[in-house]
Amino acid sequence: MREIHVRDAVGLRLAHDLTRIVPGEFKGRIFRKGHLIREEDIPTLLDIGKEHIYVLELQPGQLHEEDAAIRLAGAVMGSHLTATEPSEGKVVLKSEIKGLLKIDKEALLMLNSIGDLLVVTKKSDSVVQPGDAVAAMKAVPLIISEQKVVQAETIARMSAPVISVLPFRTMKVGIVTTGSEVASGRIEDKFGPRVREKLSLYQADVLGHKIVGDKKEDIQAAIREFLDQGAEVVLCTGGMSVDPDDRTPGAIRELATEVVAYGMPIFPGSMMMLAYIGGVPVFGLPGAVIYEEVTAFDLFLPRILAGDKVSGQEIAELAHGGLLK
Repeated sequence: MREIHVRDAVGLRLAHDLTRIVPGEFKGRIFRKGHLIREEDIPTLLDIGKEHIYVLELQPGQLHEEDAAIRLAGAVMGSHLTATEPSEGKVVLKSEIKGLLKIDKEALLMLNSIGDLLVVTKKSDSVVQPGDAVAAMKAVPLIISEQKVVQAETIARMSAPVISVLPFRTMKVGIVTTGSEVASGRIEDKFGPRVREKLSLYQADVLGHKIVGDKKEDIQAAIREFLDQGAEVVLCTGGMSVDPDDRTPGAIRELATEVVAYGMPIFPGSMMMLAYIGGVPVFGLPGAVIYEEVTAFDLFLPRILAGDKVSGQEIAELAHGGLLK
């Protein structure tokens, strides 16, 4: 820092915040730390009694913390995000839409391992709303080596985008409820209303709801009928345990081109199944979906409705944090 007369400070940056006080009217910051002093700022500085101020003089290869944060935000920011102006050296990324937050966690770790740079985010695969803050970043020191920012930009380019929001799609969904006790009318179907309630939170177009018995052929026929109607997601409810009459997993498995998982390290909802028939995701939903507020289904439904492919490795990793209740 260097002390300088305000009239000689044009083009230099303030070393600290400056506050203006008008008794009974106003007290607050009028110039933030790092502000680039302009000719038109001189009268205001003199009005608050600042004939001399401390300024920052950057050497080649150095960046002010705010410039570093701005460049860092630009490097990591993907689709459907907007960046705020720096405040106290920090830039915040906010979502422009309702959607699914996606974070490249490996790249995030590399960025925070550089040193003197911080990139902090919400959890990947979170559902975010317009205006939600999803990430914040800053440089730790007031003055930082530009080389560290260049290193961060290089990592971000290799992993682009590090942070983005996927919009939810208006996907066609078919619902198949299985069980002879429901098909015969002995008990009321509780799955259909519950699943529709969860789908109503997103842009889903429910094609219909078919109730069938426990015969594997009937379950498969209902699934095929929805696929023929253009279903982009099929939800099969009931019949997911190991009881002899529970045929849903076998029915799905025979039709599937890929079974991602049957049985997941998540409680409640551990007996859920996720498979793909061609490119269409098919869920087998256990009874916990009816009576538990949050289950494995709630973790994966937003991803599927954003068009995000789920892998078996990702499901296995959810064991850490998979105890939802």
